Amino acid sequence: MKQPFPFSAIVGQTDMKRAMTLTAIDPSIGGVLVFGDRGTGKSTAVRALAALLPPIRAVKSCPVNSAHPDDCPDWANITDTTLVDSPTPMIDLPLGASEDRVTGALDIEKALTNGEKSFQPGLLAAANRGYLYIDEANLLEDHIVDLLLDVAQSGENVVEREGLSIRHAARFVLVGSGNPEEGELRPQLLDRFGLSVDVASPTDIEERIEVIKRRDAYDNDYAAFMLRWQTEDATLRDQILTARQVLKKLITPDSTLRDVAELCLKLGSDGLRGELTLLKAARAYAAMRNDTALTRSHIRATAPLVLSHRLRRDPLDDAGSSARVARTVAEVLA
Repeated sequence: MKQPFPFSAIVGQTDMKRAMTLTAIDPSIGGVLVFGDRGTGKSTAVRALAALLPPIRAVKSCPVNSAHPDDCPDWANITDTTLVDSPTPMIDLPLGASEDRVTGALDIEKALTNGEKSFQPGLLAAANRGYLYIDEANLLEDHIVDLLLDVAQSGENVVEREGLSIRHAARFVLVGSGNPEEGELRPQLLDRFGLSVDVASPTDIEERIEVIKRRDAYDNDYAAFMLRWQTEDATLRDQILTARQVLKKLITPDSTLRDVAELCLKLGSDGLRGELTLLKAARAYAAMRNDTALTRSHIRATAPLVLSHRLRRDPLDDAGSSARVARTVAEVLA
């Protein structure tokens, strides 16, 4: 079975790769939304990142990938508490998935006749401590969107049927992709994504040729191609692991907190989620660069990823939200 296309081998798409790497360093940033044309490497990058990440330590038979036997839900009736290394979960959420498939299903009949809780875990359980990927997120049904909003906010999935209640941890990085020509994303869900990236097909002929070459090598000379890029992926994996440690010791001066607040206030972003997410993303970027303190350069590099999708539309501004962010960053962080 072929491994996913290597993350490091993806040509261009710098912003998309940076955004995904930042969420790997600090999953609390809140996920990534990637909007753009078909065939621009959106789903390839998501699966490549999951394959790149180091394994997680989890209880072998736990359906929610708990890191400790005491964290396993009681309904799981865990008997084997052995800890094993498991690949970082990468779960696809199909557009047509039912609510029971997403949240899990209670067996009411068994509960009433035998007096025991019988629960079939869903996609949210499988995604705990990993990634939940939604292709064409803008076409997701409204009731599933509402469900995801509740779980993303609480970090816990609760299923209630006929007076019975089941709950389990559901903390994951939400990654969505879509084509803007097929409809917009609901504002409530849009705001839940920490980072947003617009991608486009490359216009440089040499870059397009390089994309073709690498994909052709992956399809027709798989062993040699993977050997070539596994070293690059291993280097990036080590960088992510190092950054997670650097993040714990990173110094955050009060002056940079003021910069973050002034920038968001100047842009008119609603609420305080923009400030909090920008601070986390800038800190993750600083850690990725192995810097010891947060500076304006880190804020400049991450502000477009955090704030472009949080701005109110301005019908008098044809430049778009990304250009507005760039102008304001230049003004506030001169």
